Amino acid sequence: MIVKASDWIRPELNSDSAMETNVRAMLLDCQQRSALAINEYSEKFDGFKPRNIELKPFDEYELDAELKVAIRQAAKRIKRFARFQNETLISQQFSDSLGEYSQVITPIERAGCYIPGGRFPLISTALMTLIPAKVAGCHSRVAVSPSDHPALLAAASLAGATQFVQIGGVQAIAALAYGYESIEPVDIVVGPGNAYVNEAKAQLQRKVKIDGLAGPSEMLALCDSQQPIEWLALDALAQSEHDPMALSVLVSDNESWLTKVATFLQHDKKYEAMVNNKQIALVLAKDVNDMIAISENFAPEHLMLCDKRISAKQLSHFGSLFVGANSAVAMGDYCSGPNHTLPTIGYARQSGGLNVQTFQRIQTVQAINDNGRIELANLAMPIAKEEGLKFHYQSLKVRL
Repeated sequence: MIVKASDWIRPELNSDSAMETNVRAMLLDCQQRSALAINEYSEKFDGFKPRNIELKPFDEYELDAELKVAIRQAAKRIKRFARFQNETLISQQFSDSLGEYSQVITPIERAGCYIPGGRFPLISTALMTLIPAKVAGCHSRVAVSPSDHPALLAAASLAGATQFVQIGGVQAIAALAYGYESIEPVDIVVGPGNAYVNEAKAQLQRKVKIDGLAGPSEMLALCDSQQPIEWLALDALAQSEHDPMALSVLVSDNESWLTKVATFLQHDKKYEAMVNNKQIALVLAKDVNDMIAISENFAPEHLMLCDKRISAKQLSHFGSLFVGANSAVAMGDYCSGPNHTLPTIGYARQSGGLNVQTFQRIQTVQAINDNGRIELANLAMPIAKEEGLKFHYQSLKVRL
């Protein structure tokens, strides 16, 4: 079960050309036949016609009292972190002798939030997608999900959904992008989903903004020999239970510690399916530097730093960093505050997770005065001339 770092290769997700073709055909059909096609696909794949569900106030949902408190407190923490992010995103300006220059931050007007509900009704995703959209200032926040689970509806209501439509899959993404009956086309689509949902978002990103392309959930933990075996093993199992393609990797340079983890995972038949499916990898590194290199190359969605020899400053490629064994990834999944919608399959090298800024536009404004008109024209003209753009040059020269 333990593999040396030099022999371990991260499994690659193979592209599925048939799926790409099918999704493209479905999207075109939904664009051309609108509600008729969307209804047909919904009834074919989910067994029901999409329906608009009027959300009630959170307190009117009959949920277990403990669950109700948990959802409310999780929402409070997620909102607090979103507001903390929003405080750093401010419109501001400066001026010099040539003019005034501004950065203007405005919210995207219409947001569509996809909330998975096929394998599990992801209550937490309703909170994690809708709350940042509301804090950002999106005036329309449309939630779509194949699930009508009462707790999911309650969470969507508490998180600020202005509309909830029970619809899933490719047809849900099409409904958000093209419009569907009561749904007006949105400007951004966010939220995780299965491979078909992900492919639909990928193909529509020229029409609408998306939060990113996501693969199955993944976790990597860097561990020294002092880490609690059961804690880290269960963290790995927790992330791997999201999806049969999910992957959790425990990396250590201590073979004895990894052997104890392997023994723990093999002693209980409850873990057998994920172990046999190779959803958990135990990787033996040569040393600390090798551990860091493995992590940086993997660029995991969730990165647990459970090795006191490694500083957080030595790590840069991750969706979200969880420092110390106290910081269970599952806490981040539900309630600690930072968003759980994170980049996977290596995208953490180039982007972070869903955040308030995802739902905002950063625009610039410039107002050049008379001094600037002359000085900047003289500065730009040689560049325009060298580039051979004659009308650029003339539009500058005429202002002298």
